[in-house]
Amino acid sequence: MKNTYHLPCNIAQSLNIIGDRWTLLIVHEILLGHTTFNEIKKSLDGISSNLLSDRLKYLEETGLVTSTLYSEHPPRYRYTLTESGKDLEDVFNALILWGRNHLKKCYKKIVHQSCQHEIEIAYYCPHCEKNVDDLVVAEIEFNERKPLSSY
Repeated sequence: MKNTYHLPCNIAQSLNIIGDRWTLLIVHEILLGHTTFNEIKKSLDGISSNLLSDRLKYLEETGLVTSTLYSEHPPRYRYTLTESGKDLEDVFNALILWGRNHLKKCYKKIVHQSCQHEIEIAYYCPHCEKNVDDLVVAEIEFNERKPLSSY
């Protein structure tokens, strides 16, 4: 699909999967409930049909999306997120909050559904049972896990 990072870094390895142009936006559209090719294409002004088709196949190969045939003539598919795909919601929320704080034009905000006030992200330590503000990124010894994909 593209050049890949060969760095021993979670961010680099994650970007190998979701860092292509349009990829995160496609996943976001599926998360929002646009689950057919036409719904996704209509929501993403400017993406070509060929590119959307390629990205959807790629997202299936990487285990972020599954497709289900809902019409045989012509063949049409409905796309749903796997658990790994759904876990990207926190990434989207962080990007929305970052944009709210740093972009000149902001188009979205995240609100508490009950009161409609904006929310903020807090980090919680289940061991200490409290929110933390002194977090750091810690290096860990490499451990082999079942990969999301071979990308």
